[in-house]
Amino acid sequence: MGNKQEELEAIVQQENYDVVPIRETWWDDSHDWNAAMAGYKLFRRDRQGRRGSGVALYVGECFDCLELDDGDDWVECLWVRIRGKASKADIMVGVCYRPSNQDQEAGEINIL
Repeated sequence: MGNKQEELEAIVQQENYDVVPIRETWWDDSHDWNAAMAGYKLFRRDRQGRRGSGVALYVGECFDCLELDDGDDWVECLWVRIRGKASKADIMVGVCYRPSNQDQEAGEINIL
């Protein structure tokens, strides 16, 4: 995300979003210090062994949530379960990314 981080944070704080999905983060371990956003829990899945892409979810700190493991390292997807309050059902939110250079058939196979 590079220099767009400050712009993103300003918009998110102004609009007070509960969940913010991000794709093509281009983050790696060196971005731990500047990826955090006040008032949000950060879940992320960086692309392993290659440059680029990656997905992330910011979820408001007021929510009780848990990252789910889909067990698939080939598909760039991240799923989080947000626990319902009182008698409300849990909600699952996710963010996925399919590179534009990946053909449709390969993308469908990866998702399966």
